[in-house]
Amino acid sequence: MSAESVAQFRELALEVMNTNRARVAIYNRNMRTDTAEFARPAQPPDSTSWSTVREAAKDCEACHLFKRATQTVFGEGPKGATMMLVGEQPGDYEDVAGKPFVGPAGKIMDRALEEAGIDRAQVYVTNAVKHFKWEPRGKRRIHQKPNSREIAACRPWLEAELRIVKPKLVVAMGATAAQTIFGPSFRVTRERGKVLSSKLAPRVLATVHPSSLLRQPDQASREREYKHFVSDLRAASRAAEEE
Repeated sequence: MSAESVAQFRELALEVMNTNRARVAIYNRNMRTDTAEFARPAQPPDSTSWSTVREAAKDCEACHLFKRATQTVFGEGPKGATMMLVGEQPGDYEDVAGKPFVGPAGKIMDRALEEAGIDRAQVYVTNAVKHFKWEPRGKRRIHQKPNSREIAACRPWLEAELRIVKPKLVVAMGATAAQTIFGPSFRVTRERGKVLSSKLAPRVLATVHPSSLLRQPDQASREREYKHFVSDLRAASRAAEEE
């Protein structure tokens, strides 16, 4: 073999080796993305257009939750709504429908809003986390509570919604929503029903998530907690009307 042929062979071998290394790196990177949890802050567009931000959210891959969810479930409601209701995350029904609060918890919320004299069509409804986090249990998809890194990754979308809608009052329903707004040390049980201020929203009232009413151990508990929830919503309605 001539010296020129040897040089060409070495060059080809080096090219193949480098190509294989690149393929292995890509494979390993993809495997990490497919199997490992990851989260980084979402980057909504700097826009005052709700539709522009919503369209961008459809393609959000800021954390690993997007891989197992059917779709992003963004908020909905009037862009100038006086009140914004914030829950935890979409559930199974919401994940399929692509709309917030359309499942069993949503039906309870709708009934409570009506009793409190609040028209759901006039409020903006959303969640702190926009993708459904779940684990399989037989043929069912069971809700899993989002962790702090997933909540932090999704928080910029909520900030964008608040910036665009500018509600006079935010109702944080459940611990995840309340801690997204006030921080991890916040406890709904201690501050429930009070109108408070935060860096994220100037006026916030915390209450339970309507799904908690479904988990009450008996009918008497469900009725008692439902009345308390309606009372919180009435307080929210009064606070939202204040100048």
